Amino acid sequence: MKRRKFLKTIAAAGLATQISSAASPLSGKEKQLKPGSLPKRPLGNTGEYLSIIGLGGMVLRGVEQSTANQIVKDSIEAGVNYFDVAPTYGNAELRLGPALEPFRKDVFLACKSTERTRSEITNEMENSFKRLRTDYFDLYQLHSLTTLEDVRVAFGKDGLIRLIGFSAHTVETAMEALENFDFDTILFPVNFAMWYKGNFGPQVVEYARSKGAGVLAIKSMARALLPRGTKRLFPNCWYEPLSDPEEALLGLRFTLSQPVTAAVPPGDERLYRMALKFAPSFIPLSEKEKDDLKRKAVDINPVFQYPSNSYNIIKG
Repeated sequence: MKRRKFLKTIAAAGLATQISSAASPLSGKEKQLKPGSLPKRPLGNTGEYLSIIGLGGMVLRGVEQSTANQIVKDSIEAGVNYFDVAPTYGNAELRLGPALEPFRKDVFLACKSTERTRSEITNEMENSFKRLRTDYFDLYQLHSLTTLEDVRVAFGKDGLIRLIGFSAHTVETAMEALENFDFDTILFPVNFAMWYKGNFGPQVVEYARSKGAGVLAIKSMARALLPRGTKRLFPNCWYEPLSDPEEALLGLRFTLSQPVTAAVPPGDERLYRMALKFAPSFIPLSEKEKDDLKRKAVDINPVFQYPSNSYNIIKG
């Protein structure tokens, strides 16, 4: 879909995205085109298949263009076809655009907006088109829904009435957004400590699946909240990541053992490349390994919990 047709769709529907193939029922089958490459999974009911690891734009924030070019090239060669970015990720769009341009027609590009009204989001989308050197997005998401008020503004008469995907960091807002509209995707934290210790995630994943939405996972390699004042060893991670290779592998395998399409690793090149190395030989967790992770989760302060501690419920 060319840009003029895409924008015409926005004008008619509030917000839309380009999906390059016809929708089909969720098959639940993985594809692995060649040994050693990343398997691909179906994205909800869209008919798309995405690599089980996606490149998050935060990995490219603050790096030189030559470094960004190399990261994207290595990702493509490893079988990554899913790229996710947002205007809020510093200069990531400016780095990803030139790096991805030679491969654009062969990849699934997702972008986001933190804006909530049609005019604001259309303006932000135009700017993202320019920075990313593209005239369409395969997926456009309402980014970081946080409170019920966010949901209500987005669905109010002066806001957005149609969109394909969204991201959220609370169970409460994710459930309400899914209830309000039949989204194609949700980008949401799926992590062993949050799942087992915080009761955060299973209800959202199940509801999304029941609605036919593809689940894209973040925070798979998160460990815990960083204590206030702690120096970040991974500057692009505001939480403590799983940096030990053995623990990181278990965390990633937990997430990919759930009914998710893909996991977007932390926004650090070292951690991203670690995930990229592990993923081609992914094996679902055994029952013993699940029990081990449950015990490990007991001593962890998870990044998110349900009910959300800082969640401000909007009444009325």
